[in-house]
Amino acid sequence: MKLHSIHDHPSGKFPPPNSPRKILVLFLFFILLTSIPFCLRSTSPLSLSSPPESDDISSLKSLEGSSKTCHVFNGTWVPYHEEPYYTNETCNLIIDQQNCLKFGRPDTEFLKWRWKPDECELPLFDAAQFLELVKGKSLAFLGDSVGKNQMRSLLCLLANVVYPEDVSDRYYSDTVYFKRYFYPDYNFTVGTLWAPFLVKSIESDSNGYSANSQMNLYLDEPNEGWLKEVEKFDYVIVSAGQWFFRPLMLHENGRFVGCSFCKQDNITDLTPYYAYRRAFRTVFRTLLSLDNYKGVTFLRTFSPSHFENGAWNEGGNCVRTRPFAREELKVDQYIWDMHSAQVDEFRAAEELARKKGLEFKMMDTTEAMLMRPDGHPNFYGQSPHRNMTIADCVHWCLPGPIDAWNEFLLFMLRTSQRTLDGKL
Repeated sequence: MKLHSIHDHPSGKFPPPNSPRKILVLFLFFILLTSIPFCLRSTSPLSLSSPPESDDISSLKSLEGSSKTCHVFNGTWVPYHEEPYYTNETCNLIIDQQNCLKFGRPDTEFLKWRWKPDECELPLFDAAQFLELVKGKSLAFLGDSVGKNQMRSLLCLLANVVYPEDVSDRYYSDTVYFKRYFYPDYNFTVGTLWAPFLVKSIESDSNGYSANSQMNLYLDEPNEGWLKEVEKFDYVIVSAGQWFFRPLMLHENGRFVGCSFCKQDNITDLTPYYAYRRAFRTVFRTLLSLDNYKGVTFLRTFSPSHFENGAWNEGGNCVRTRPFAREELKVDQYIWDMHSAQVDEFRAAEELARKKGLEFKMMDTTEAMLMRPDGHPNFYGQSPHRNMTIADCVHWCLPGPIDAWNEFLLFMLRTSQRTLDGKL
């Protein structure tokens, strides 16, 4: 936009100063124009069109009190040279699989970036404020190990104020996959509801379970593990992803309907996108159907892997040490296909939830994490359950870029609280 000043007069000259009143008017006009703030902003688009923005996100406002909408998930990573929130030496809740510093990652450049939304600022994580907001509440991460990855990040962020009690053995016999932590000073519980496919799954490979063995998925039946627990939680973050790229035999309405990655003749190939969409449809519809579920549901969108130089089981790795800039991104279509499947089902569920007085919110982290090929453990993580000759380019180092997910979470909780306060 061009601002017209006194220099834009048609004559190209100042009007003749033929009266003191005109001089005064010109002087005030000049002062007014020079006090108008303006800024220019330019961004480079992704190589594929960005995912559609959530109706939920359009209500998020800048924390500076501006009426301008802050699309907090649209942005880029900028240099940030402050110390990370925590390290492996200050937080003992990092599991070895994601403890990149402990296991010798030589570079620390991946810790020196912070997410910057295009039109506002994302506040730093404030552990004391988070704990006050969730006092008397409970939070579950429903899904796979990347969800557990986010939970570990949150535990370490909160450890700057207080450590939790591990009470997992009071609730579960399997305390590897099912975890529960309690903060007695805040009466706050955080835990995992392990369900990597979200729906009912049964191993079906005659050769036994392996990292790529075949599974039976029952796409319209929720996983019983989370179904019997979820009504106890006030906040539920639903996520899933990479498990859907293994061989899957798919069932609906009590019958076999096809497969994904099964490579068998005379069987309908329904693709992982079909299974992924149906699984999210089932989890959302189930939550909406439960009489005693009053929680706030968050969808945390698809978390991309960054294998280069081959697939995960073909020598692929992730050795980069810096984020991608927007103009460097070349996004595989499958990522947006997975993302779109989630978002479509979320939008349908969000509309139904609104009619029931329930809150559904979308934490759209996909674009941000596409830019962070440097944030994975690669070979700098240890696990008794993992073949150490295979790089881990799926999970995220702690500390690392995944800490931004909990900055997003706090931002959303604060925004919801201010919205609620405004209605009281």
